[in-house]
Amino acid sequence: MLRHHQNKNLLIHYGGDYCGLPVQSDKGPFFQQYLEKLRGVIDSALQQYSRVLAFRIDLRFPVGITLPDDHCTNKVIERFIKSLKAKISNNRKNARQENKYAHDSVVRFVWTREVGSNGKPHYHMAILLNFDAFNALGKFETGRDNMFNRLEQAWASALGLSVEAVRGLVEIPANSAYCLRRNDPQSQADFFYRASYLCKVATKVYGNGQHGFDASRL
Repeated sequence: MLRHHQNKNLLIHYGGDYCGLPVQSDKGPFFQQYLEKLRGVIDSALQQYSRVLAFRIDLRFPVGITLPDDHCTNKVIERFIKSLKAKISNNRKNARQENKYAHDSVVRFVWTREVGSNGKPHYHMAILLNFDAFNALGKFETGRDNMFNRLEQAWASALGLSVEAVRGLVEIPANSAYCLRRNDPQSQADFFYRASYLCKVATKVYGNGQHGFDASRL
């Protein structure tokens, strides 16, 4: 099995599937370790919840605005995740005040850092939540009390900017949300295929001190 020329620890995976799960072969090859982490996050979520809301988002940086000195490091994605977790925790706390049986949700994720042809980094993410707590992203309109606005607010917080300054920078790809079911292998395969894009070898950069990929460990 081939190893990546910039990072010899990473094994390159070819083919149209991984452990029986389909991948976007036209985007390949992929990193085996990344595919395995993606599979682990999905399995972990479905072990805890019988239904999982899983969705894809892209995070981009504004142009022409002064950003924190560390915006080109992964500290910015760490702040985004921390802020999103806090917002979801607060939402669930408020929900339990109205209904003591309201469901909680752990936040699971996979992200990849890529560098475009303009030399600027951006992030692709997959986020997994308890479907009984959150079953949709909501309308993509700023100001609403829904998941989309929590994502937008968390990205603004991570960059130290106003929500207005990051408007349009939290991108929701078409048909990005999936309901994964514990006893429905097809639903899991569909999302694995969609999220396999994050595991591709292309456009990832190594040797700059920044990880190109990470996933939750729950």
